[in-house]
Amino acid sequence: MTQITTTDVAIIGAGPAGMLLSHLLAAQGVESVVIEARSQEYVASRIRAGVLEHSTVELLRSVGLADRLEAEGDEHRGIHLQWPGERHHLDFVDLTGRSVWIYGQTELQKDLIAARTAAGQQVHYEAADVALHDLRTEAPSVTFTDPSGEPHRVRARAVAGCDGSFGPSRGAVGADLRRTWERVYPYSWLGVLADVAPSTDELIYAWHPDGFALHSMRSSTVSRFYLQVPNSTSADEWSHDRIWDALAARLGHGQDGWELEPGTITDTSVLPMRSYVQTPMRDGRLFLAGDAAHIVPPTGAKGLNLAVADVALLAPALADLVRGDSRQADAYSDTALRRVWRCTHFSWWMTTMLHTGTDPFDTQLQLSQLRWVATSEAGATGLAENYAGLPIGF
Repeated sequence: MTQITTTDVAIIGAGPAGMLLSHLLAAQGVESVVIEARSQEYVASRIRAGVLEHSTVELLRSVGLADRLEAEGDEHRGIHLQWPGERHHLDFVDLTGRSVWIYGQTELQKDLIAARTAAGQQVHYEAADVALHDLRTEAPSVTFTDPSGEPHRVRARAVAGCDGSFGPSRGAVGADLRRTWERVYPYSWLGVLADVAPSTDELIYAWHPDGFALHSMRSSTVSRFYLQVPNSTSADEWSHDRIWDALAARLGHGQDGWELEPGTITDTSVLPMRSYVQTPMRDGRLFLAGDAAHIVPPTGAKGLNLAVADVALLAPALADLVRGDSRQADAYSDTALRRVWRCTHFSWWMTTMLHTGTDPFDTQLQLSQLRWVATSEAGATGLAENYAGLPIGF
């Protein structure tokens, strides 16, 4: 027998977007049920983004979710931009008055789970056969089967698709409305997690003839690195010694006395690079947020922050909608997409400026652009403004 639940908003996806949306809705007195295909352990352990924009941190502070971030996270004033023989520091605070924070998505997910568990949030993990129904009516619903095989139906006033690029929400937008834009880049990232203290005070973005490299961090004892590799690369092709040699070369080990400290590598993975936008972000009573609607290459550190901005706009729109006022909901897709396209452009720009190819003409253009950004206040301010993050709903 089907178990039926009635709520204000059915949220598909229990990652940061879905859990933050449930938190924001609850603050406005709106009930929700969260439906997630994966286990809680899987969602909590996914290694993803680690850079939080100024606006993201401000939002988390305003809703009581920043205590551990401020105690354990690391505020950064800017980044280092590098190419062979040169390294320049861009100070975002001096340029724009806005900083960024280093705080892993896994840590933010822990905070969200703790807050929603304490509030009694209803979350269905390991939901199978998730399907969306009647989205162009005022009474949409979501059906699924729980791990015991029991069928469920969640009846709601609205459905929020926060289930990423492989969930059912994206495809539930009608073919008569749906448009997509996509670019697949001719390279990937080899991601490396290592138990070693960072060798840098702030992130290093390095252009190098052998390929792009990034020195990031997760904490005072864990470092995160990325290397540009060809598409179809397997992580098994890269021994630990080969990884450290490539990182040392591309990040400038020995340059001006700087040294890369190697350590124990605990995880490697290959991340394809692509840009993807699907419009509109609404169909009837279905609203998309985060990776369900858009993907950006991680060079600009925008993915998680875009998801946060989406749900920050969506929460008040849904709160009004369930109370009978549709004006914010009607504007949601257009408002969110302005920021989505701005961040998509910035991510593309950072990616194409820093990743090397085979065309020597393109190489000279990249180096010219890097010199301009590093030496022009206007160029540096443009990068800083976009990287530290534009105001939500700008």
